[in-house]
Amino acid sequence: MPDLWSGRLPDGPHPDAREFTGTVAWDWRLAHVDLVGSLAHVAMLGAVGLLAPGDRDALTAGLQELLAEVDAGCPPWDAAAEDVHTAVEQELSARLGPVAGRLHTARSRNDQVALDLHLYVAAAATELARALGRLIARLVDVAEAHAAQAMPGYTHLQRAQPITVGHHLLAYGFMWQRDRERLVEVARRAEVSPLGAGALAGSTLPVDPFAVAQQLGWPAVYLNSLDAVSDRDFVAEFVFAVALTLSHLSRWGEELVLWSSAEFGFVELADAWATGSSMMPHKKNPDVAELLRGRSARGVAHLTGVLTLLKGLPLAYNRDLQEDKGYLFGAHDTALSAIKAATGLLGALTFRAERTSTALTTDLLATDAADRLVEGGMPFRQAHGQVAASRDWRQSPAAPSEAVAQSLVERDRVMGPGPTSIARQLASLRKAVAESV
Repeated sequence: MPDLWSGRLPDGPHPDAREFTGTVAWDWRLAHVDLVGSLAHVAMLGAVGLLAPGDRDALTAGLQELLAEVDAGCPPWDAAAEDVHTAVEQELSARLGPVAGRLHTARSRNDQVALDLHLYVAAAATELARALGRLIARLVDVAEAHAAQAMPGYTHLQRAQPITVGHHLLAYGFMWQRDRERLVEVARRAEVSPLGAGALAGSTLPVDPFAVAQQLGWPAVYLNSLDAVSDRDFVAEFVFAVALTLSHLSRWGEELVLWSSAEFGFVELADAWATGSSMMPHKKNPDVAELLRGRSARGVAHLTGVLTLLKGLPLAYNRDLQEDKGYLFGAHDTALSAIKAATGLLGALTFRAERTSTALTTDLLATDAADRLVEGGMPFRQAHGQVAASRDWRQSPAAPSEAVAQSLVERDRVMGPGPTSIARQLASLRKAVAESV
């Protein structure tokens, strides 16, 4: 079937140009939101009198039929169509006849695709926020089960002060909760409708952009048509939120790689969440954790791609913006699979108390000794120097368990690793993830 713009260029593109510019093979995943946006557009056209009731009803029924097929998983109706928007309109024309031509009244593909992306980002951000909620809920359970299991805390990857496994895990819980809140905000900020902007300068027809936003349950519309069709800030914000989430998952994955090594031995991975070696029969590798670390590179790459794509574009729409979908879809898919993997991995960890306790050496209590001197009236810098010179810190025997427990109790303050503080942290995260998204 002819392209939507074939009236001006009736011979169509060269096959190589078609192959280079066509997108339906990968933007078909926008079919659901494209149909949802078209239904809102039809409702608006009917409300302002640009569609007769019979035409409005026919278009609505036809679009709903197509939407049901898309939601059931159908492939593109025409794999040779230029893009998802063309495929939808052409199929509607094949089923309804000339009335389908009224669908594009007062609408350009420029504001149409912008609306599709707003709908997609709002849904994708919400999906990821919910997935993070499940990850955090599982982490809270694991952290609570190990709230009192003492282990060394590290700075510079050197043993520093006593903390607990629960306290360490909860640090990631708060990172992921910030990621979740960021995605919720991205979804909220995406809920502004560009439909009505047309190609770049609106329409001479009496359209009502506010009616479209109301149909979608959104609170706002763009006030500038050029901004409406060229804005991809919400895409960049989504990809940034994903990149930061993947960075946090990467940090956690790195620690699991370290902790599962023989040198640390703090954690054992369930066999189902590890791999072996094709050459070395004894190996048990933390590949899922390593890939959590590695997939963060994709997040950075997608964010760099979006920002590079946008940085030099003049107003209003340019075909370069077709490329934003690759970065958007890639970021969404990478984050969703990583969050699901992290959730499964959390349930596959056994924390080895005999190894974490063995790693609790007396050097971890050095700051406590300096603090006691401070409590006796000595300036901290003097106390620091006195403790530092008191013995050879290269040799540190095991710390008495009572001394470690006392250190944790004395640190039972806001933010600290003591039992009351950890209980407060657990309650805070439980409350946060209980809030609906």
